[in-house]
Amino acid sequence: MAEINLGIIGGGQLGSMLSVAAKKLNIKTIIYCDDKDAPAQNFCDEFIFGSYKDREKIIEFVNKVNIVTFEFENIPYQTLSEINKIKTVLPKPSINRIIQHRLAEKDFINKLNIRTTRYTSIEKRSDLNTLEDFLPGILKTNTMGYDGKGQYPIKKITDLDSLNIDFSKGYILEKLVRLKKEISVIITRFGNNKYEIYEPIENTHENQILKHSKIPAEISKEIFDQSKDWAINIAEELKYIGTLCVEFFIDRNENLYVNEIAPRVHNSGHLTINAYNVSQFENHVRAVCSLEKIPLKKFSNAKMVNLIGNQIEPYRKNMKLDDNEFFFDYLKKEIKDKRKMGHLTTLI
Repeated sequence: MAEINLGIIGGGQLGSMLSVAAKKLNIKTIIYCDDKDAPAQNFCDEFIFGSYKDREKIIEFVNKVNIVTFEFENIPYQTLSEINKIKTVLPKPSINRIIQHRLAEKDFINKLNIRTTRYTSIEKRSDLNTLEDFLPGILKTNTMGYDGKGQYPIKKITDLDSLNIDFSKGYILEKLVRLKKEISVIITRFGNNKYEIYEPIENTHENQILKHSKIPAEISKEIFDQSKDWAINIAEELKYIGTLCVEFFIDRNENLYVNEIAPRVHNSGHLTINAYNVSQFENHVRAVCSLEKIPLKKFSNAKMVNLIGNQIEPYRKNMKLDDNEFFFDYLKKEIKDKRKMGHLTTLI
């Protein structure tokens, strides 16, 4: 096999784990990131620091690689599009354009006859005055925002008075569902009707940040099948190449809703590293680099906990682990509240 140099845009923990997976396949990774302290530089073969709008630096990066992927979706579309003219970017930049915009994403999902929560576009504050039936709801920025950023829970219109919201940005208002459970489905698509799909993962959030994930998810067979079918439909419609995650809500009446699509490897899938023969990260590398698709085999049930802020400290002090426990330190220099510092997977 000819040597492959894989370019990864973004240097967070997902970039780190993609680099680890690529190394296993003898693929060299070159990471481009606008954070000079990005933790993925501890795991990749080469690291380039530069702005996502620095054309000269980006050309330097592109000239070193055969193919380009990314570890987070909020990279300027123009940047990905320009790179794609020189070297193939996977997933395609056009997919990011849809998923970077919450309103466009919801419209896309609904056109596939897949259920989402009720939603409406908000362009100015007065738009909310006639939308009492969408409350309680969550007001979200159309672009950017993750782990709860750019999201404002609203129970009644007067709640806006205490929130400093810049309505020039463009928002979407989503009606809250009577939530019973959250799950995610991770799928890697290699080509037309050619994919590997992981079983649904049950997720628990704290302060709008993922805290726990586990397999198997405690869900009905109907939800199990429907969530996988919807994930396949979405990946096929997008003609997606690589690993994608679909996040779902289940309400108290056992209705399934797509919450959002993540066009990348996903936090809830960290447990695939230890619970399956091929992780979500390895599958992503295999798909974007046109390598062999290997049938998935689950070795074990598993649970994963995100180590947030100073929760990492005991593990960095060589806390004793059992044989069924696997600790991953993201090697971030600065410990901050609400910052994902590492994770622990336990096989059960």
